[in-house]
Amino acid sequence: MDLSIRNVRKQFDGFAALNDVSLNIASGELIALLGPSGSGKTTLLRLVAGLDQPTDGQILFGGEDASLKSVQERNIGFVFQSYALFRHMTVLDNIGFGLSVRRGTSKVPTAEIRRRSLELLDLVQLSGLEKRYPHQLSGGQRQRVALARALAIEPTVLLLDEPFGALDAKVRRELRSWLREIHDRTGHTTVFVTHDQEEALELADRVVVMSQGQIEQIGTPDDIYDRPTSPFVFSFIGESSDLPVRIEDGQIWFEDRPIGIPAGKVPDGPATLHFRPHDIELLHGCGGCLAGTVVSSRRMAGARRIELSVGAGHLSAEIEVPADHPSVAKGRVAFRPTRWRLFSADPNMPPAADAGARVGDNRVALALTGT
Repeated sequence: MDLSIRNVRKQFDGFAALNDVSLNIASGELIALLGPSGSGKTTLLRLVAGLDQPTDGQILFGGEDASLKSVQERNIGFVFQSYALFRHMTVLDNIGFGLSVRRGTSKVPTAEIRRRSLELLDLVQLSGLEKRYPHQLSGGQRQRVALARALAIEPTVLLLDEPFGALDAKVRRELRSWLREIHDRTGHTTVFVTHDQEEALELADRVVVMSQGQIEQIGTPDDIYDRPTSPFVFSFIGESSDLPVRIEDGQIWFEDRPIGIPAGKVPDGPATLHFRPHDIELLHGCGGCLAGTVVSSRRMAGARRIELSVGAGHLSAEIEVPADHPSVAKGRVAFRPTRWRLFSADPNMPPAADAGARVGDNRVALALTGT
């Protein structure tokens, strides 16, 4: 089932939780709605489910307007962060609940409910636990039961609201891989809400980044991480630093000097340079580069993360260096980004980005491309 969201707006007591949101989701696609708290992602999920109604706009299921359909008529599978399992029911009864309450021509025979529930129990790798109750399961097991219950009704669309939010980091990683495998096997159109960037990038076919009730960017995980189209997306996805710069004669200047990076098509004037801690090269002194005083240094697995105080304004920037780098407190480190995004103060100008770099000395050759 394909899903189309057209110019949807949702107003709560004068506050616009969603403002002119449009999104097309192909049948069988796994989409992540990613954003900070208050960005509108859960509101959008509830509108798709039919738990709320849009103030304006349309939500189409397979080309058919769903606005007049109830939650039951939309046949939505919904998985909540809190599991929402019935404590007095066994695992098997929880899974089959959505089928057991059907009436009339859609009524499902008891034997068929049991057969389908046992089949799903095997799919979510919980065979043999059908007689247990929710309190006898771990958090990860309960979430698997919740997913099996959502799948039991053979939903047109599967919705997951922060499905792993209540679990510890190790279990979350295990279930992410498992959920992707389940999705590939069942082929349901799936939309899940998360504020976890790693989760969205690992699981989704496409990521929808939201902020303040609007969509900032839609793209594949590679597009979102490598080619962000706004300062918000660059700052929100992954770790990054940004520095105020100015463009002059096609070069990027920081304070009183050029830093050896061409500006591409960005016009002269103020801009912001964004880069990630690992996308830098270390330099042994330079006439045109960035340099800062070490404020702090901490070990991060196989590398070391250094916070620098850069420039006369003592701006903060983080870079990643080898674990054995001889950085010391109050020492000076010179560096230059090898991959970056440059955003002009003019909102009508597209960002400029590097297309590659040769790292190893002070002569870095870079080809620029607009986005």
